Amino acid sequence: MSIWAKITDAISALARGESLSVLFERLRRPPERSVAFTIAVIALGAKMAKADGQVTRDEVAAFRQVFHIPAADTAAAARVFNLAREDVAGFQDYARRIARMFEPAAPILEDLLSGLFHIAQADGHYHPAEDEFLARVAEIFGISSARFSALRATFIPDAPQDPFAILGISPEASAEDIRSRYRALVRENHPDQMQARGVPPEAVNLAAHKMAAINRAYDEIVKSQTRQGG
Repeated sequence: MSIWAKITDAISALARGESLSVLFERLRRPPERSVAFTIAVIALGAKMAKADGQVTRDEVAAFRQVFHIPAADTAAAARVFNLAREDVAGFQDYARRIARMFEPAAPILEDLLSGLFHIAQADGHYHPAEDEFLARVAEIFGISSARFSALRATFIPDAPQDPFAILGISPEASAEDIRSRYRALVRENHPDQMQARGVPPEAVNLAAHKMAAINRAYDEIVKSQTRQGG
């Protein structure tokens, strides 16, 4: 059964009266965790798409960039998006339910926030209301302000591009510590590792985007240190 077929089953459960909190509790363990992750990205993304006052085609299309959605499953994905957009529950309710599925600042919560950043910048304009939305979600998820800034620098072209912030390490760190941190990030953001913690294969584009930013940041630091050493 495809992930979108599982999502359709989950939607049917909601239609039969199952609450979102019960649904997320039921989906908190592998392999169903990937279903919860996908619903969470779509649901919070639908809420965020309205944060700047309008839902653009680019923001809707961004879901297709985060998730490889087969043509046969487009209707299921659209149904989740529309249900979340029309639901009276606020985004903070969704975020809290999701946060309760995992430990504070769990890597999969950072993965989810990465997906939301990708959607936020899809229309070419990162609105202050979207930044406020994502900062609040990060707070609920237990993600530090430093990691939030690092993710913003990773996904938002106009954000301050501090390579040390992107790697999450101090500029005073030794070359060996910086190298160790880089290697750890490469391991953590490998598609296999992301899938192991619940990110579905359909969202591998997130891994590619994050790895590109991590590689750029590390290369910039190494070149800077080489110039200083020379």
